[in-house]
Amino acid sequence: MIEQELLLLGLLREGPKHGYEIKIKVKQILFLFAGIELKSVYYPLKVLEQKGLIAKRIAKLGRRPQRIVYTLTVKGRSRFDDLLSKSILQLKRPQFSLDLSLYFMHYLKPSSARRRVRARLRILNKIAFGLTQMSKSKAGKKPFSLARILEHNLKMLQAESDFLSNLIKTL
Repeated sequence: MIEQELLLLGLLREGPKHGYEIKIKVKQILFLFAGIELKSVYYPLKVLEQKGLIAKRIAKLGRRPQRIVYTLTVKGRSRFDDLLSKSILQLKRPQFSLDLSLYFMHYLKPSSARRRVRARLRILNKIAFGLTQMSKSKAGKKPFSLARILEHNLKMLQAESDFLSNLIKTL
């Protein structure tokens, strides 16, 4: 829940938002980069409201129907600052789906293992290409945090690609 809490409070730190707007932002941006997915934003928002971290109000713009808009409270901003500081310092061992396969890879024929690792490498290269294109399109644009996330992801992809290239040579 801490990552969800940081995510929701952080999005509201940017400014007031209605639930659907939060859901779209999570789906389009943060899931792609940070791997965070929320099945529903409304229950976690209700919990944050009960804790006094966010407030809701009904808003109406023009001819649009009324919407519930969520805003960060003073207590919520303080909690966000605390979570952000802790999150930066929190170190978790990265987990890669490949790790378990590496443990059992000796059960594959070397030719089959090489073929599968090459296929994984091709997929990683396609992802890296897409992220590079996205990075070029975001260069110099706000928010700069997306550029940092793209750079971080590209470096992790490069490290795995280097590892896989060396692994292929040893199989």
